[in-house]
Amino acid sequence: MSGSNVWSRSRERLRRFPELLAQCADEAAVYGKCVAATTSGKQELRKDLCAKEFEALKTCFTNAAKKKTR
Repeated sequence: MSGSNVWSRSRERLRRFPELLAQCADEAAVYGKCVAATTSGKQELRKDLCAKEFEALKTCFTNAAKKKTR
């Protein structure tokens, strides 16, 4: 595996990110609202507070990426 090939794949993933985010807008909004709600005031975000919402967003991204590669 060449180093340039790794960078090409990384750039391609980043190039596709806006499209994938658009396909997962609802899940991203739910996750964002969870993060905002759990960090109100001076609270810091702690691990697993929004795990369910993150998993839904991650699943959506994965599925959207799979659809695009077919």
